[in-house]
Amino acid sequence: MRYVLAALGLLLMVACGSGGTGGPPVNVADVRFVQMMVQHHRQGIEIAEVGAAKATTPELKTLSAAIVSTQQSEVEMMLRWLHSWQQPLTPADGAHDHHGGLPEIDQKRIAELKRSKTLESDLLTLLIMHQDGAVQMAAEEVRDGVAPAVTQWAAKVQESRRAQIAQMRDLLSR
Repeated sequence: MRYVLAALGLLLMVACGSGGTGGPPVNVADVRFVQMMVQHHRQGIEIAEVGAAKATTPELKTLSAAIVSTQQSEVEMMLRWLHSWQQPLTPADGAHDHHGGLPEIDQKRIAELKRSKTLESDLLTLLIMHQDGAVQMAAEEVRDGVAPAVTQWAAKVQESRRAQIAQMRDLLSR
């Protein structure tokens, strides 16, 4: 019985604790969000690199380069979090199902973007959709997460991506 209670106690510590690091609490929502945002950001970098390389509008070229730079540094931050929590760097298969099934933008759409004859409008449309996905994912983290640094960053993601979406919609309407 003592072993069963010890095992239950350990399970509770892992489920509610810091992932074994002695740091602030981390829960499943925090880990899942960070794992999925790493993938999401990598895809965003790939999309924005197309804009940085091929856009002709200076504002779109600059925005694309800024997205690449920002999201690359955010990926590095998120990977440090996952390492410190001793968690896998990638989510389990089907992880998108757990947060409402937000789809990833498939590689076919990115390949089509690279060949697009209407690159700038297609890029803006794809980036708006992509950044909206980040806003939705961040909202779930703000609601369900417990790691202070992660929930605070998620709130900043919501704010900054909404501002980018507004800027991109403005560019799209020109």
